[in-house]
Amino acid sequence: RATVPPRSLRPVGVALVDKPAGPSSFAIVAALRRRTRARTGHAGTLDPFATGLLVLLSGAATRLAPCFVGLDKRYVTDVDLTSTTSTGDPEGEELERHAVPGQEELEAALEHLRGEIALPIPAASAVKIGGERAYKLARRGVVVEMPVRRSLVHSLDVITYTGESVRLELHVSSGTYVRSIAQALGGHCTTLRRTAVGPFDVAESARVA
Repeated sequence: RATVPPRSLRPVGVALVDKPAGPSSFAIVAALRRRTRARTGHAGTLDPFATGLLVLLSGAATRLAPCFVGLDKRYVTDVDLTSTTSTGDPEGEELERHAVPGQEELEAALEHLRGEIALPIPAASAVKIGGERAYKLARRGVVVEMPVRRSLVHSLDVITYTGESVRLELHVSSGTYVRSIAQALGGHCTTLRRTAVGPFDVAESARVA
């Protein structure tokens, strides 16, 4: 006699969502959970200011999360080279303004950020420090020394360069913080869009309000 699985494990599937700027990844997950009443998760968060591909897992497919989380990611980002911020993005406080690098200086800096790299994790991240999320500590003004994360940058290419900003296209390993790369260049991300997760492309995703 077949056993009917609990409702929380149905429907089963993978949903590709083109996340807009504003809502958190958790808010997108919660919206799908309300519609399906099924267990729901995601395979890699996006910051609220970021847009692009969010891979959602529904029902029994949530058990496959480890298979999806480790996939390479592709991004396009605009980096303001004139200043750094406390979060590495436009939501943080400005920390320092400085002269912008010339194109040759920028290319030299980018070369050091290709291949295997080790950079500090941004303070406004979900990494736990002493059992608490780093972004919660940052919101309270608690300054902590962030751990270094090793990752692999397969490609890091300039799309456009204006002198004060640069648009970059990246192919990186899972766990790479694009904001850390922006900070290593002496700037901060003003936009960030995830265009692919492993074999999944944002062109295949559904837009949400």
